[in-house]
Amino acid sequence: MLPLTSTLPEYTVTELSMALKKSVETGFSQVRVTGEISGFKRHTSGHLYFTLKDETSVLDGVCWRGTAQNMSVSPQDGMQVIASGRLTTYPGRSKYQIVVEHMEPAGEGALLKLLEERKKKLAAEGLFDESRKQPLPFLPLLVGIVTSPTGAVIRDILHRLQERFPVPVLLWPVTVQGEGAATQVAAAIRGFNTLPNRPDLLIVARGGGSLEDLWAFNEEIVVRAVAESTIPIISAIGHETDVTLIDFAADKRAPTPTAAAEFAVPLRSHLIQMLAQHSARLTSRLQHMISLYTSHLEALRRGLPPLKMWLEDKGQKIDDYYERLIVAGERFFDQQKRALDYLSQRLTPAFKPILQKASHTFETLSQLLESYSYTHTLARGFSFVTTSEKTLISSKLQTSSHQRVQLHFHDGSVHAELFEE
Repeated sequence: MLPLTSTLPEYTVTELSMALKKSVETGFSQVRVTGEISGFKRHTSGHLYFTLKDETSVLDGVCWRGTAQNMSVSPQDGMQVIASGRLTTYPGRSKYQIVVEHMEPAGEGALLKLLEERKKKLAAEGLFDESRKQPLPFLPLLVGIVTSPTGAVIRDILHRLQERFPVPVLLWPVTVQGEGAATQVAAAIRGFNTLPNRPDLLIVARGGGSLEDLWAFNEEIVVRAVAESTIPIISAIGHETDVTLIDFAADKRAPTPTAAAEFAVPLRSHLIQMLAQHSARLTSRLQHMISLYTSHLEALRRGLPPLKMWLEDKGQKIDDYYERLIVAGERFFDQQKRALDYLSQRLTPAFKPILQKASHTFETLSQLLESYSYTHTLARGFSFVTTSEKTLISSKLQTSSHQRVQLHFHDGSVHAELFEE
């Protein structure tokens, strides 16, 4: 006789594993589980692996990379969370696990504990140091705003800017609550910093809400983006009593979004009044300086002698200098004349034989030159011929029939015309 178990259906290990997987996923397609994170690990692939535990039991958990990138909290060991997702099995290890699709801290106490731990960590890194903070521009030419494009926050900021000092505004719309909010806000801050025409000032704002509502502005990704910004940032998150971690990293914290607009630009009417006051003080100071210089010049003028007396005195000195110059000139020329006479008396006897010899030589050369002169040749009956332009003709080849020429004799010249034989 066959045992009773022989009548049961037979499965392979894989078939049974897949049947269990289908049963679990069908029966627990959506669950919310409260527990403490333990054994947290972020894989190089970006997936998250951990366990959720309470006093007596543990549950394996996994969060895929795409979901992990958009989660509003950063899981860590010891954190009490509420994980939402679906149950499934991992046949390779005969285990069941929850695939987390959403995660949030379990209760405000857990949030406050996490907030305090994160604040200490970031403060230790120096992200909240006063030395990192930048001064706000006195009058920004362009204001960038990171907030939701709908709701009262953006309207309040724009209205207050318009009232105080209208400036151009560039809005980077983001989600300010829930999954993906932190990633969008951080991306907006970094995006503003990379624009070619960057704003001179950024305002990161949202309205009031619970600690959970404002949690995106406590995330490390947002705090680090604020701390890294080279554009000065005003944080304006929630009401005056609401405090988020970006308030410590920002260059200025505003109690409300409306106050952020007041911090961003000066009051135009106050500027006009201040300019008028400066202008009045400057005019008064200039008038006072002119009065002082006028008094000083008047005192100097009184200390000077009358112009006519001064000119007469200078004129008399000029006449005196002129007379002295005439006398000195006459004395100088008289001395030079005497020196020349003395030198002449000494040079005349010395130059007399030289001059006689030079005169004799000149006579001899003159006579020799005269003997070689062509006029003596012409006087012996010779002549020479030139063209009408006074060019000498020394050959028959230079002549032509009926050419007009000049015949030169010792006592004059005559014109002639040539004829061939």
